[in-house]
Amino acid sequence: MRATRLCIRRSLLCGLALLAFALPGAAQQVKRDIDYRLLPQPQPVQTGERIEVIDFFFYACPYCNELAPHLDRWIKRKPADVVFRRMPVVRHDTWVPLAKTYFALEAMGEVERLHMAVYRSYHVDDLYMSQEKVIAEWATKNGLDSEKFMSIYRSDEVKAKVELAKKMTKDYDIQGTPSVVVDGKFLTSSSMTPGVAQVIPVIDGLVRLARQQRIEKSGK
Repeated sequence: MRATRLCIRRSLLCGLALLAFALPGAAQQVKRDIDYRLLPQPQPVQTGERIEVIDFFFYACPYCNELAPHLDRWIKRKPADVVFRRMPVVRHDTWVPLAKTYFALEAMGEVERLHMAVYRSYHVDDLYMSQEKVIAEWATKNGLDSEKFMSIYRSDEVKAKVELAKKMTKDYDIQGTPSVVVDGKFLTSSSMTPGVAQVIPVIDGLVRLARQQRIEKSGK
């Protein structure tokens, strides 16, 4: 009888531990050089008193495709003091067309509607968006004015943003995708977690760490 009660107690404790880990707000102690690493040089944030979270992604990356829906759900419940940004990674010239696609969508206010559609086109439909003709046809298929879209795609504004993406890829020491940088100094990636989904609780932990460091710095 005693053994049975002990077994039940252990099962309940185990279940509670698993539940705590599964809850969106559950605290996770993040470990430096295991769950995340520090950037060689901290980067300035553009969000003032709010904590900045940047998703460095590449549409052709299967792990970015896997992480994207988890990030979408996280965005909907992120803390009020957090600002989320996306930045396409540009490591090679062959990565430029997909970066330009993102920036053109951003300029048209269509990222929220079509961000996942780009991933699906690439990873489900095997549509390799490396040529302008293919990209223009994709834009039409997804309800965009392809003429307007391609005009923005070729614009100096988008070219400047691609150059910024190249610079940030280097400045933030992005060695692989997906990588997520919190408050300009903490970097985590799917290569540092047991699975892609586990990036999310690490982001939560880094947000808490960044918040605590800001509080300590302000002396409040």
